[in-house]
Amino acid sequence: MNNKEKLRRFFNLFTGNSKVLVVINADPDAIASAMAVRRLLRRKTAEVVIAHFNRITRPDNLAMIEHTESGLVELHTVKKEEFNTFVIIDSQPDHNEHFSGFKFDAIIDHHPVSSDKAPYVDIRAHYGACATMMTEYLKTRKIKPSAKLASALMLGIKTDTADFTRGATLKDIRAFQYLYRFADNNIVRKVERATLTQDNLDFLGRAIKHRKVVNNRVFFHAGTISKPDELVVVADFFQTLSKVNWSIISGIYEEKLIIVIRNDGLRRGAGNTAKDAFSMFGSAGGHKTMARAELELSLVKKQSKSLSKKVIAEWIISVIEKTAGKKIE
Repeated sequence: MNNKEKLRRFFNLFTGNSKVLVVINADPDAIASAMAVRRLLRRKTAEVVIAHFNRITRPDNLAMIEHTESGLVELHTVKKEEFNTFVIIDSQPDHNEHFSGFKFDAIIDHHPVSSDKAPYVDIRAHYGACATMMTEYLKTRKIKPSAKLASALMLGIKTDTADFTRGATLKDIRAFQYLYRFADNNIVRKVERATLTQDNLDFLGRAIKHRKVVNNRVFFHAGTISKPDELVVVADFFQTLSKVNWSIISGIYEEKLIIVIRNDGLRRGAGNTAKDAFSMFGSAGGHKTMARAELELSLVKKQSKSLSKKVIAEWIISVIEKTAGKKIE
């Protein structure tokens, strides 16, 4: 099915009385893609609201929200009953428990298919970014993106493909080239330069000091944390180390054990590893080179027998080793 037919089916979901809630787990790709949905529906619906459930603390994400005027609201402030149409983008309903309270009319994503029950589904696991899909939607409708929307979509593509070094395709490159003519590069630079805070540096310093390296992989369990995004900062940083193939960084946040996984993409996929290792304890999955798990502490405790930092760290190592083999190289 071509993009023109997909869009026709997508627009059939809406009327002039539609009040649309787009629910996302906010990161640059999800934010940009949701902004594109709002632009596509601007004159076709009564209202489009973008709501996120995750806490946003990374300075680059906060800078993107500010400079692109994305207009996000926190999901807990939204009254679900005021909306009659629901869209999930850059995720699928089983990726996080916060999606479970909604019956989605549309699922648009680029992760491997795991939950595709909706009137409209467009999942393209071979794309590097959901922002690429939404750029094609805009092009199909002959909609010229504003400078802020084009900048956001560019950032979404750059982030999810790690500047075209991770899972990028020709479609992602072509979408980026198309957006470049409309984007404000001052916005892109401001967002990309806002990478670390003093708190991030302190957290990273602890991780460096207490890291554990086993068979070319780096582990660090932080214990109780206040900012889950700091796990991502550390996981990405450790992937820059020589002879490191995997980084597995974890912490406990709001009664969940959060595990962020990164790898070099040359071996077993991070997403499949996370799913096989941890899905019985909560939500887990992702891409070949990046994955995330959010596990119920009560279920973890039954397996690990304790929630102490040392025991949890050892449990994560043992589960990963058992799942992916003696060596994750």
